[in-house]
Amino acid sequence: MDFLNRLFRFPLDQLPFFLTALVIAFTVHEFAHAYFANKFGDPTAKLLGRVTLNPAVHFDFIGVLMLLIAGFGWARPVPVNRDNFSSPRLMGIIVSAAGPISNLLLGIVGTLIYAALFHFGVMNSLWLDSEPTKLAEAISSFFYYFNLMNFFLFLFNLIPLPPLDGYRIVEDLAPRSMLGRLQQFERWAIFIFLLILFIPELQRYTITPLYNTASSMYLGLFHLVSG
Repeated sequence: MDFLNRLFRFPLDQLPFFLTALVIAFTVHEFAHAYFANKFGDPTAKLLGRVTLNPAVHFDFIGVLMLLIAGFGWARPVPVNRDNFSSPRLMGIIVSAAGPISNLLLGIVGTLIYAALFHFGVMNSLWLDSEPTKLAEAISSFFYYFNLMNFFLFLFNLIPLPPLDGYRIVEDLAPRSMLGRLQQFERWAIFIFLLILFIPELQRYTITPLYNTASSMYLGLFHLVSG
């Protein structure tokens, strides 16, 4: 058991809450990409059965396992053919942004619900003899992971490095004369992305600030609403 606790970056007793939050966040993110791509005339994702909120369709076992072990992971990417859009650039930006924005909305809604539970005394009623009940602990754990993760995914996916959504947005915004340079940059940018993920010193200047910002967004909104 100690070995498993060291192997996975999250305490084992917290894994059910983390995984539930993760499945919801990844599923809605990929569904948002697929939904808007189909809405704008690209049936690729729909033909593959990706316009759905069924988690199994978007689930990537290796991606989730890597998230638990290494601290980063992924769902199955949604294939998008921009040539099917009537306005490829504009609609491409919307489709790319739909994933991160869906996580932002989930984080906001989750925080509002959690704050409301405190504001209306529901959480206080779940305490006995100045100690939280198991139900209170479970609710708190779920909303902690759910809200923080969604705010983080919103910020993280806007990083302008492939294969993240932020890069696709920059690609669609850039003048056509720069596309060749971007494609050359793309060959090397993936290595920059991997270096950030694997080198703790680089994470301190990239991932850690994003995590702190996500935490501030979550706690700031929570205190604003619950107070």
